[in-house]
This record gives sequence, structure tokens and C-alpha cells, in this order.
Amino acid sequence: MSPDEAPRDGSLAAAEKELTPTDVEAARDLRERLSTAVAFIVLLVVDVVLKLAGFQRFHGLVERLPVRSSGGAGPDAAVRIAAAVDRASTLYFKRAWCLQRSAAAVCLMRLRGLPADLVIGVRRLPFYAHAWVEIEGVVVNDHPVVQTRFTVLDRCTAVQEGDRCRH
Repeated sequence: MSPDEAPRDGSLAAAEKELTPTDVEAARDLRERLSTAVAFIVLLVVDVVLKLAGFQRFHGLVERLPVRSSGGAGPDAAVRIAAAVDRASTLYFKRAWCLQRSAAAVCLMRLRGLPADLVIGVRRLPFYAHAWVEIEGVVVNDHPVVQTRFTVLDRCTAVQEGDRCRH
């Protein structure tokens, strides 16, 4: 549908009725590509900050990043964001470790209004450290079994925009 053929009443619902399945698929593909590009940029920023500032400052930045109060993200937004970060990490020029992927996902989720926590855990034997994202205690970017296989060392808990951060 061209702009000249847009419904005269200006309603989005009327315009959507005239979209073909090809138009809907093209819009979905564009949205997926844009979300992957944004996730790639955030992944790059997270990686650079971690390298230049070190873990302690990086951790503090993630911990202080508030949840936007005007996000209004739907329940499937966390899954879509995690998928976008996964797609971006496959395109990344080097291996994106779980810490970078999870921190990027947390940042994007909090910007969308989702109270995402960055969780860092460890397994003793054989030693293995891992990071994942939880929202209200539910793992959103990994398999739920990580909660039972790893002892939580740290949790960057989400705070609402305007709230004071815990230190």
C-alpha cells in the first residue's frame, strides 16, 4: 500500500487490514534486523566498557542502570531481546562470552521497562563461572537449570527509574 492509498480516517487498524502477508513478513524481518543491529551495538559498548573500565566499574554501571518506568514492554519482549542478542553475538567479530551477552540483554531489557537482573554464578568442580539474566526469578536468556547448577556469587538487581541504588 502506498502513502497515497492510506486510509482516509488515518486509523492504523484500517491500514493493517489492507496489508498483505508479504508486507507483514517484510515488516517483521526489518524489525528483527533492526533489533539485531541495536543488540550488536550494545554488545560492542558492553565489551569496550568491560575492557577499558575493568570488571568492578563495569559491574557498577550495570547495577546502576535503572529500569525505565515508561517501557511498557509486553511479556514476550524479554524473549525477543534475548534472541536479538544471540543473533548479534553470532555476527560479532570475536567470541561474545556469557557475561557480555547477559549484560547487553540486561541493558536492553531495562531500557524497555523490564526489571532484568544480571546474575553471576559459579560451579566449584569442575570450576566454571557463568552469567545469565533473570526477571522476577525466571531465567530468560538461558536454560532454567542454571539456577540449580550454579551458586550465585552476585546479582545486579534492577531498580526503578528514580529509585536510589543499593550499595
